[in-house]
This record gives sequence, structure tokens and C-alpha cells, in this order.
Amino acid sequence: MRYPRPNTAQLGVAVLAMGLVVLSSNILVQYAINDWLTWGAITYPFAFLVTELVNRAFGPAQARRVAWVGFAVAVAASAVLAPPRIAAASGLAFLLSQMLDISVFNKLRHSRWWRAPLAATALAAVLDTTVFWSVAFAGEDLPWITWALGDLGVKLLMAVCLLLPFRLLIGRHAQTNAPV
Repeated sequence: MRYPRPNTAQLGVAVLAMGLVVLSSNILVQYAINDWLTWGAITYPFAFLVTELVNRAFGPAQARRVAWVGFAVAVAASAVLAPPRIAAASGLAFLLSQMLDISVFNKLRHSRWWRAPLAATALAAVLDTTVFWSVAFAGEDLPWITWALGDLGVKLLMAVCLLLPFRLLIGRHAQTNAPV
């Protein structure tokens, strides 16, 4: 299937959004809300939204492009602003989960509008949570397992909550062919 190519501004907005989401999540994951949750759990699901909007509008190749460039920008900034272990865990978890998200979304793109983003985000969130928390905090004297469970719960809740913005943005794009 042929997809439209994003213009430079559309691609730039997507990459900037991805970089900001990952960078802010890498910083916010260091701050606990309670024994079950860190602030990073609230911001990170927006990375899946960015990927899925690009995937829907421009196809999986452009979504991978945004994920790779966003990854590079975010990891470089995170290496300066976050501890190295968190930056490395974030990079590994991000790449694995984004590639899974893109693949699952693409396989389900022709089903009901909500199925692809919901299934892709849910599966990618499980992978991301497992990889990130086990690499970033395993062996640390912190309640990282409960943080991981809380993080996953918030990511799954956010997957449902972000369906409305996804629908509104893809509907707008489909009607006006405007940037998503």
C-alpha cells in the first residue's frame, strides 16, 4: 500500500513530540508519586500515540523513521539529563516496544478504528514496562517491582484514554488531509 509522504514540518513536529515525550518521561520516572507509581508513567504513553498517528497517516516506514530519530534525540538528551542506567534502559525498552507497536498497529490497521491503537499500545506497554524496569532498577533497593506494576496499569489506562484524541486527530486528518 502506498502512503502519503509527510512534509518536513509534519515530520519535524512528530520527531519533536517523540523526543519531548521520551525525555520528559526519563526525567519524571525518577520521581515517585507513591510506592506504586512514578510521574513518568503518565507521560510515556504519549509516545505510542505519536507513533500510531504517524503510522495511520503515513504508514509504518515513516512511523519507524520517527521512532528512530525521536529515539536518537531523546537518548542523547537523556544521557545528559538522566542517569546512564535510566537512559540505556529507556533506549532499549523504547526501541523494542516502538517496533512492536508499529508492527501490531500495521497488522490491525484495517480493522475497527480503535482496535489497532488499543492492541498495539497494550502489547507494547507490557514489553516496554518489562524491559525498562528490569534494566533500570533491578538490584536497586527501591520498590521497582511495584512501580513497574503501577506503571503498566497507568499505561494500559492511558491506552484507553488516548483513544479519543487518536480518533479526533485521525478524523481531522482524514477530512482535511491536514498534518496530524
